[in-house]
Amino acid sequence: MSLHDVIIVGSGAAGLSAAITLARTHKVLVLAKGDLAGGSTAWAQGGIAAVLDAGDTFDNHIDDTMVAGGGLNRRETVEFVVENAPAAIERLVDMGVPFNKEAEALHLTREGGHSHRRIVHVDDATGWAVQEALQKTAAANPNITMKPHMVAIDLVADRHAVSPDGSKNIWGVYALNNETGHVETLTARATIMASGGAGRTYLFSTAPRGATGDGIAMAWRAGAQVSNMEMMQFHPTCLYNLEVKNFLITEAVRGEGGHLKLPPGVQDGGERYMQRFDAERMELAPRDIVARANDHEIKRLGLDYVHLDISHQKPEFVKEHFPNIYDKLIGLDIDMTKEPIPVVPAQHYTCGGILIDLDGRT
Repeated sequence: MSLHDVIIVGSGAAGLSAAITLARTHKVLVLAKGDLAGGSTAWAQGGIAAVLDAGDTFDNHIDDTMVAGGGLNRRETVEFVVENAPAAIERLVDMGVPFNKEAEALHLTREGGHSHRRIVHVDDATGWAVQEALQKTAAANPNITMKPHMVAIDLVADRHAVSPDGSKNIWGVYALNNETGHVETLTARATIMASGGAGRTYLFSTAPRGATGDGIAMAWRAGAQVSNMEMMQFHPTCLYNLEVKNFLITEAVRGEGGHLKLPPGVQDGGERYMQRFDAERMELAPRDIVARANDHEIKRLGLDYVHLDISHQKPEFVKEHFPNIYDKLIGLDIDMTKEPIPVVPAQHYTCGGILIDLDGRT
């Protein structure tokens, strides 16, 4: 049993942010399926979008988001996220996230679907920096307990025990303690699901191995609504390598001038092709358009991959902007300052999940 007010399933950006906020007035227990930093947050490379430039506006960001979502977005949610993004960045800065700077201002890069530079980043390892800062802040809070290697199995729901007054409640979670091999019953007044996506149900995915949709399934079994599970975002540029099957090549490579090309040895080999799919935005079109274009060319020509080429930029520029990707690729005998990177589309983001309101309530 546990003596906490709140249990949070998941130790990524969502779970730790909730814990840090709630710990002002509550005792919080955070469960991690594996290591505390084993979720998707630490894997994020490119950065976080927010209106921080004087020439940008909330309306611009909202419009870009609605267009990128094909109008399927819930506008109220888009407005809420966009308008609260600058304050969220400010909180992360206060926690010590060392976002790249240009003079005294934050350095802003650009990604597909955005009409302005509005992506704050920490080189090409933004997620790791955010995860590190959140973990450090949470660890310093006496009201937060973090337990790694606790695999949540199911929610403790009224179907396991009848409530005396007939109300429907969630009482906590059953979790397998991987260190002891025993299932523990952990109870709390409130339970928060921040368990991530379901990317690893796909053959090719940029998600960590723990992203298997467990939390979504638990909530569904307990009676919560699950929505939009068919909405899977595919990232256009995952490294094609038979040994390393889930290394993301951040969208910022295209944002900083990377070109998509057909590999040599085929019709139009070495040529760019995005003009045939989105002549105006080219490689900076939204992810779904670029991913479909890559998929189309791979299938049309019977290829294993297409090429992402930023070798026309100065080597110093590439190494400065993408140090981690450069080092990873060098270890695989690919020098992105001199040659193109073989890439394929891969499942990247689970857009659907547990249906909530703007306060995060089921």
